[in-house]
Amino acid sequence: MGSTKWLSAEQQRAWRAYLLGSAQLMERIDRDLRALGLSMPEYEILVRLSESPGRTLRMAELAQSVHHSRSRLTHTVARMEAAGMVEREACPSDRRGVLARLTDKGYAQLVETAPSHVAGVRDGLIDLVSEEDLAALGRVFAAVSARNTAALAGRQVDRVGEVVTVCPGEEDDNGVADANASATPETSTTG
Repeated sequence: MGSTKWLSAEQQRAWRAYLLGSAQLMERIDRDLRALGLSMPEYEILVRLSESPGRTLRMAELAQSVHHSRSRLTHTVARMEAAGMVEREACPSDRRGVLARLTDKGYAQLVETAPSHVAGVRDGLIDLVSEEDLAALGRVFAAVSARNTAALAGRQVDRVGEVVTVCPGEEDDNGVADANASATPETSTTG
């Protein structure tokens, strides 16, 4: 235990503020969405599908993009399919693959829900902090995401999110959507 690098008091305050603030924010956003007929995971699935070519994604890609296990995603999509928001079909190029497609009803639900969701995100986070702090927050979680995504792929990432070790034969693409990719204003979860 002598080699443990303990958190300083300032680091501990920041960590605890993150834990409490993020839990409260996610609870509020989920509660607001549920009042509009969607859960946070359902909303994120609708967003990812709406931003995909043909409003369609392979289930495996969708699971990765919303950071859900495949079984959890299958259960959520089954509920959404029963509600008419999503439909599934076999992938024509790979019999083992399954595609999820956003229906017109699902898109209409997203368009109806997005303004309230974005207002909640603005009120709960975006409008509370300076542009500089928001940019720093974006950099922080881009680095966290890069480190965790790389770890899942068996890579090592340095402090600022740069891949420093790539296994031989691996592509440089980690399979995660670019955080800077453009999203349509009516579906963007960040406003």
